[in-house]
Amino acid sequence: MNKRQKAILVEFITVVVITAIAVVAMINLKDWVNRSEAMRAMENLGQEVFKYRKDKGVLPSDVDNIKKGVPGWVRLGNLRYRARWIDFFEATPDEVLAYTEKNYRSSLLSDGYVVLRLDGRVEWMGKQEFEKLLAEQQSEFEMLLK
Repeated sequence: MNKRQKAILVEFITVVVITAIAVVAMINLKDWVNRSEAMRAMENLGQEVFKYRKDKGVLPSDVDNIKKGVPGWVRLGNLRYRARWIDFFEATPDEVLAYTEKNYRSSLLSDGYVVLRLDGRVEWMGKQEFEKLLAEQQSEFEMLLK
């Protein structure tokens, strides 16, 4: 191989490597932004739910209509709302009020859940940690109807 061919080969490999790194970075950035937007949408949903609670004295039994008025609600995906299963006399502030699962198969981010707690906190939880917490909080009847 002459000098010119080696230079072309090195340049080609360099471009391919830089392109691959850029693609992986963009996929991870997209997933990170989607996760942060889902958390922001859950915070907005929590504000609306607790505003409803303040006005009416109870949590809404369903959030479908409320959800559609929340900016970024589409980022929530398949939202699970648990108000009808929570016994408010025995519930702690750590009780899970709503959650949505986020899967990142093509990303370096780990799968998990965006969780809204009964005290208004929104947090990201890993899959195993969340599933253990939810199993502790769910009644047998709720598990059957899932």
